[in-house]
Amino acid sequence: MRPRAPVPLATVAIRLLARREHGRAELAAKLLAKGGTPEDVEATLDDLERRGYLSDARFAQALVHQKAGRYGRRAIAHALKERQVEPEAAKAALATVAEVDEAADAEALWARRFGAAPKDDKERARQIRFLLARGYSTGVALAVVRKAGAGDPEDDP
Repeated sequence: MRPRAPVPLATVAIRLLARREHGRAELAAKLLAKGGTPEDVEATLDDLERRGYLSDARFAQALVHQKAGRYGRRAIAHALKERQVEPEAAKAALATVAEVDEAADAEALWARRFGAAPKDDKERARQIRFLLARGYSTGVALAVVRKAGAGDPEDDP
């Protein structure tokens, strides 16, 4: 059996991009892990951007679209920053969810996940932690859980 010839970095990158969008930093890390030199990786990424195959803006939009409705703006912004998306691309992508009512999103998420008012303080804390972990602010999380428990007769004085 003959040894395989090394696959060009551009071919590896295009195969990865065919599966899903990648950010520039994410794709660079994958190509470096495949044995590419930093100079070759940068040249390949520049070529892919020039040809329109690689776009941080498109990746940011895809990520925001994927997470919207299940995560708050803070969590989405953190995910973009963590993936080293260009700040301008991240800002533009986040603008698409800027006008979304976060409280309504959090309430819908809470209803899908729990659907019933918390029975005790331990359950209330768990529900609040869930919303906080999804990137909603403390105020929004407290308001959603408080609103859910408003019809609970145990809460009446």
